[in-house]
Amino acid sequence: MQRHVLALSKPTRHWTFTRALNTYNKDSGQPIVSIKNATFYRHYPSATADAAGTNPAIFPNLTFELASKPSNPEYWCIVGPSSSGKTTFCEILRDQHLCFPPTARSFPYLSSPNIGEKDRRLKLPSRAIQYVGFAGKYGGGIRGGSTAGAYLSARYESRREETDFSVLDYLKGNLELNPSDIESEAVGKEASLRKVIEDLELKALVDTPVGNLSNGQTRRAKIAKALLGEPDVLLLDEPFMGLDPRTLKTLSPLLFNLAAAQSPRIVLSLRPQDPLPDWITHVVYLGPELRVARQGPKDEVLEAKSKKKPQPAHTVGRPSRTREGIPPGNKQFSQTLGEPIVEMQNIQVNYGDKIALGNWSQTDSNGHTSHGLDWTVRRNSRWGVFGPNGSGKTTLLSLICSDHPQSYSLPIKLFSKPRLPSPGQPGISIFDLQSRIGHSSPEIHNFFPKHLSLRRCLESAWSDTFLSPPQLTYERDVRVDMTLRWFEPDLKPTWTPPPVPIKPRTPNPLDPRRRRLLEHAYKMLDMDASTDWAETLRFGDLPFSAQRLALFLRALVKTPDLVVLDEAFSGMDAALRDKCMLFLTWGTARIFARPRSNNNNNKKKKTPALNVKEWSKFDARALRPEEVIPGLSEEQALICVSHVKEEVPGLVQHWMCLPEAEGGGGKVRFGKLNQPLEKVIGAWEEIWGARRRRGRGKGRFNKITQAHR
Repeated sequence: MQRHVLALSKPTRHWTFTRALNTYNKDSGQPIVSIKNATFYRHYPSATADAAGTNPAIFPNLTFELASKPSNPEYWCIVGPSSSGKTTFCEILRDQHLCFPPTARSFPYLSSPNIGEKDRRLKLPSRAIQYVGFAGKYGGGIRGGSTAGAYLSARYESRREETDFSVLDYLKGNLELNPSDIESEAVGKEASLRKVIEDLELKALVDTPVGNLSNGQTRRAKIAKALLGEPDVLLLDEPFMGLDPRTLKTLSPLLFNLAAAQSPRIVLSLRPQDPLPDWITHVVYLGPELRVARQGPKDEVLEAKSKKKPQPAHTVGRPSRTREGIPPGNKQFSQTLGEPIVEMQNIQVNYGDKIALGNWSQTDSNGHTSHGLDWTVRRNSRWGVFGPNGSGKTTLLSLICSDHPQSYSLPIKLFSKPRLPSPGQPGISIFDLQSRIGHSSPEIHNFFPKHLSLRRCLESAWSDTFLSPPQLTYERDVRVDMTLRWFEPDLKPTWTPPPVPIKPRTPNPLDPRRRRLLEHAYKMLDMDASTDWAETLRFGDLPFSAQRLALFLRALVKTPDLVVLDEAFSGMDAALRDKCMLFLTWGTARIFARPRSNNNNNKKKKTPALNVKEWSKFDARALRPEEVIPGLSEEQALICVSHVKEEVPGLVQHWMCLPEAEGGGGKVRFGKLNQPLEKVIGAWEEIWGARRRRGRGKGRFNKITQAHR
């Protein structure tokens, strides 16, 4: 309100105070966005497109209103699983997509005189309502037009190029090599710039190249950039994805302060498994097929959702198993480890005077103290690597995958070989490493060519580079086919269950419920179906969650010696994430009995992980030997990085938590799990060095579903 009063009090205006105040009161009651019984389309509807199903209706008969000055504070959040249309809903609020009837969507408040007094450019919805995305086509890092072709290892180089723009350059809009053309953007905004830098804790990062920012730092920088445009509404699409618990608790109060001051108004979008800030008052819950399932006050929406209490999937009759079907006391947690795959001794990564990784002393079991990181990864080991944003996790993985230039000079051995040859000891080439490591990460996602087909994406696992021809054989080709069939419901946008009739070989081979589950599971997988659809489906045309799935499968399909999953499940909903973890553990030996619902928490409707061999009791073709894709074997090792407990596979048996890189003084901590993480009470808090709270109490976040802890 203060901003409007100041605008009206300019001496150049001849309005009386009473007239201005009356106008303000009248306009302040108008909604910013008003949608009344509207249906939206991506393209202009036509009979041909409607018949082909290529231009479906988006959020048919939608009614929604975003108030400008509600009598009681309203803080909205859009909640929905992956591919439910959260980003599309935000685009509709910004006056995108075709509206029918055209008058059903309006922006009354933006047409008021107050907006003209403040900034005439804010009369445009696309300017007044800013969008900041952290996933999909709006996600990724911060890169200007001149740096779009940067290569993956460029962020780790100490040499500063002219295109290595700093955070301050990004905030000022100086992301071109000829800044004189855009110098006017920063004129008159010095005070706002200083305030935004202070509010978002960016003072220590203003001279840092934007390519060196961590996930949490990148989010703050993108939000700061949007705030400098002084919008009336700021749409934040999945702002909590990929953040560590500490950054998560810091960012939420910061957003609340902005929302409470209405400078600007904040609208969030989250997944069902994300923590819902307790300051959110209203929720729009999206359902399947781009429809709104329910909307209104948060308590009413969550109460309606809680009537179906979902539980994670377990094997029928064995509730003690994990969601991946790992039984208690599984022998994998006591098996002996094999030969070393990764050996690091006294590792420190420096950029001038700054130590990005290894700024600590480490004492081994013999009492010997060394400076830097000492770490060994062996075959048959399953590691979880944790730590705050900016602690050096991605830098550590870049040393293993040889994307970091310092991997050539540091005392690192990969597969018992150094990176550079020495007298009597050959080195290991980058191409040999790539053939033996499967890697999925947000960085791979940002740089992966979007024009490649989905099949070509999986086949590139056997390529030296993303674009070089893959080295395929008949067995590899069959493995790609089987992987595509296994995940066809999750990758193919137009997938529908095939009408596959199956009959039992003998009367009543199973109880009726088990039989129905097997029948449904078999319909989910047509093992003789064509995979030609993957030849024409482009990677860039897939939804964000499907892109993450494709890169996850790319990391596993060649059965590499070392699997590196850096936030590989980030962006997936709970159902797809659990299916991926089942595939990671069992390969094609287990399949869920039906498509898992994100909110199917009813104990009477558990989703079992079925053994594919049970199909032999039906007239169903068994898998051929070349179609069998195994889960992680004893010859393989796993390194997983995640900030979310539910995104840590149950296979993880060892963990390492890195301290914050800034400030120093922290110690790296190691630990071992005797059973899957989800079964160990207090293990997640121990990993992060936090005390486990007793009782429920009132926290910063609410639960969207009971599956999130």
